Amino acid sequence: MFLLLVNAGLYYLAGKCVVTFIVLALSLTVYAILVNFFRCPIRYFNGDTEGIVVAPADGKVVVCETVDENEYFGEKRIMISIFMSLLNVHANWFPVDGYVKSVRHQDGNFHRAFLPKASLENERSAVIIRTPKDGDILVRQVAGAMARRIVSYAREDEDCYIDEHLGFIKFGSRVDLYLPLGSEVLVKLGQKTVGDNTVIAKLPSSCHDVKSDH
Repeated sequence: MFLLLVNAGLYYLAGKCVVTFIVLALSLTVYAILVNFFRCPIRYFNGDTEGIVVAPADGKVVVCETVDENEYFGEKRIMISIFMSLLNVHANWFPVDGYVKSVRHQDGNFHRAFLPKASLENERSAVIIRTPKDGDILVRQVAGAMARRIVSYAREDEDCYIDEHLGFIKFGSRVDLYLPLGSEVLVKLGQKTVGDNTVIAKLPSSCHDVKSDH
């Protein structure tokens, strides 16, 4: 509505001129980005979901390393982080089959989402999922510098499955995964991911031959 009013007002005041057409082109570009940003596409994973971890978001892998996860597990975990830019869909998916053990929201700062400190200092929502064979994994939705709202659809003590939406984060943000040691990572730094499609890891108990999307 705002863009429509701006263009209508400019057309009324300036008529058909170069500035009017430039503003119109910019407005259409911004509108297209916003429409894509707020889409919540329905996707289906093609293959066996047992023992695999799929990407919880569209974006780019910015962290792939072993870290000390002391907020929930108090042990070393494999951390994989996916950064979502303004050009990405910001819907999130459950990365594994299991059931939701815990959902916790914590207020915080709004550092740029690709910074390492964002995971622990920014506003975030943490979802603990109990998998059938590999214990618990942590999925953390992290707000970015522009994000001001994290929406989580996860509910404690409910089953969750790959293909289901986990939530939504508005504007630049990231999703962190903390997987058990022994998981086989199938992505690398800088790799682009497609939510609910790209296989990013195999859990320790899995013996399936699963290939990641490149």
